[in-house]
Amino acid sequence: MLNARIPAMRSQALIGAAVFIFCLVAAWEVGGTVAGGDLRTLEIVALGFVVCAAIIATMRDWRTGFYLFFVFMMFEDLPRKYLGNNVYLFFGKDVLLGFVYLSFYLAVRRRREKTFRPPFLLFFSLFFFLGVLQIFNPYSPSILYGLLGLKLYFYYVPLLFVGYALIRNDEDLRKFLAINAALAGVIGGLGIVQAIVGQQFLNPEHLAPELENLGNLSKISPLTHQIVYLPDSVFVSAGRFAIYLVVVVIVLAGAAGYLLLHTARSRKTVLVAFGVLGTAVLLSGSRGTIMGTGISLLALCVGFLWGAPWRWRQAHRLVRAIRRSFLIAAFGVAALILLFPNEAASRLAFYTETLSPDSSSYELSFRSWEYPINNLLAAFDVPNWMIGNGTGTASLSTQYVSKVLGRHEPMAWVEEGYGDLVVEMGILAPFLWILWSASLLYYGWKVVRRLRETRLFPIAFAIWWYAFWLLYPWMFGGLWSFQNYISNAYLWLLVGMLFRLPDLLASPTAPVTVSPRRFGAHGGFQF
Repeated sequence: MLNARIPAMRSQALIGAAVFIFCLVAAWEVGGTVAGGDLRTLEIVALGFVVCAAIIATMRDWRTGFYLFFVFMMFEDLPRKYLGNNVYLFFGKDVLLGFVYLSFYLAVRRRREKTFRPPFLLFFSLFFFLGVLQIFNPYSPSILYGLLGLKLYFYYVPLLFVGYALIRNDEDLRKFLAINAALAGVIGGLGIVQAIVGQQFLNPEHLAPELENLGNLSKISPLTHQIVYLPDSVFVSAGRFAIYLVVVVIVLAGAAGYLLLHTARSRKTVLVAFGVLGTAVLLSGSRGTIMGTGISLLALCVGFLWGAPWRWRQAHRLVRAIRRSFLIAAFGVAALILLFPNEAASRLAFYTETLSPDSSSYELSFRSWEYPINNLLAAFDVPNWMIGNGTGTASLSTQYVSKVLGRHEPMAWVEEGYGDLVVEMGILAPFLWILWSASLLYYGWKVVRRLRETRLFPIAFAIWWYAFWLLYPWMFGGLWSFQNYISNAYLWLLVGMLFRLPDLLASPTAPVTVSPRRFGAHGGFQF
């Protein structure tokens, strides 16, 4: 027995010696870096160690790794702003996510996790193969643009399977919704502070040149000429923060309905976060955010009432969720107007002067219809529109590829989503997009209808609505909404959860209690 332990002891000694030598070398390099005053390199190295630690945790448990990735994804932009938009930081979350995929795949191979076959996979595959084929488009400046495009379109698609396996029961779902709400409250709160105190908060004195026009933005109300600063919170751009607000408002509305039908745990977290986000939406300075959250909340209210468990005498709980959410959001906005009237007034002036039909500076119809249509038509003036110019040539982040190649960015793009698909992949691309996205929504809606009058309906309907909003209205406004990693990751993760929700009906719960006299005749239905 002692002989059997000797090889293990020798291995531990070798590992200990190797770690000791590595620590000595690392200490020497860090000391030299500090002595040379190169603190930026030291900060990047420290972040690298954090990512390495996260990777080790991920390979031990993919669920832990997923939540590490989820948090890292939200705050990745913050160090990028202070470290000169370092390209390694830009892809840091993707490296971590790759290890999440690997760890999850190994768990599936060991039959420890459940997976599924998406019913819309065939139609999505057609669009995927077109995107791969367009990498080799002869009009593409470089294959690197195609690889970038593949990453933007398809890298987060496996989150579909991760989201499906992540939610095994109601407790897993509650945990995700609570963490999402806590992060949303923090990010929204930081955006509120930034909108009030100024853009010097959470922004360095000098942003990287390619980020300057994204992070330091302001607008002027056309009639009263009031300056409206656009907060970016922890992100590098105000546009990304604006998109994030719409996404989390939709998810939190569904979470509030679900929790009020199921459990008291995490309700306060969700409702407080909802109130914070209501204030953040007002201060965002984004008309798209105002319209997106307003239309979405109206649609969710109608949907919740349609799918409420009226037969089980529990519909009043959904009505209470709607009422509480609106009251808390209204309280947050009222507090903002009372405490910071100037900041609130400038935003309200900008919204009313550009969105009110009675205003001489009314822009809603132009920005929501005429401008996108004009850009869609302009796509047919771009050379090679029949077969396209190659995947990624009209996508986000082309400046990184151009920097690597030492060339100017391709200027073949328009500000309309379907038009950009034509520019990149040719005339066939918009039709394949509509085919696969309509298929996703069709099969998703079948799940939503199946969950009607259950505790899971509010979150299911909220997920479906978000998928619709991203794939159609936002896509009409521009391809960048879909390619933004925040909105893209949320889409595939939430869709995976949507298809798993029916399995939760059979899981044990500790939910709302219903009188047996009213309940037993219906065969033991669970809330």
